[in-house]
Amino acid sequence: MIDINMTIVAQILNFLILVLILKFVAYKPVMKMLKEREEKIARSIDAAEADEQKAKELLAEYNKQLADARIKAQEIVDKAMKRAQEERDASVAETRREIEQMRKAAKEDIARERERAAMQLRGEMVALSMQVAGKIIAANMDNKTNEKLVSDFIDQLDKDKMGGLPC
Repeated sequence: MIDINMTIVAQILNFLILVLILKFVAYKPVMKMLKEREEKIARSIDAAEADEQKAKELLAEYNKQLADARIKAQEIVDKAMKRAQEERDASVAETRREIEQMRKAAKEDIARERERAAMQLRGEMVALSMQVAGKIIAANMDNKTNEKLVSDFIDQLDKDKMGGLPC
């Protein structure tokens, strides 16, 4: 059997005292430090989750602002395109108006030239009439025959409308 002597009792008693001393001196401060560390880690995790949520909100806000900026940029581009089209249309209309004015001026110039040519033709007709009258006088015809010849000549000129011009 086991002999219980005082040395074993003293060792057990020393062990229990050592355990009590360690409990108060080391175990409680170590446990307290571990508890504080656990709380600090929990706070850090909560702060990290809050920061993550805040970052997600900021990202969503930035994405929304970016989308708004893209929409505004597209609107600006659309307005610029519309303005350019309007300016192009106005330029085309102005060019057409100028062309129409040029046509009108050209027609007026042609009409003036035609009138001038007709006046020249009338002058030449008078000169030719005078030549015909001279020939008639030279032929010594009577007045009635002279008038008929001049009238026929003028009618012939009117019918032919020399050069397509009205006389």
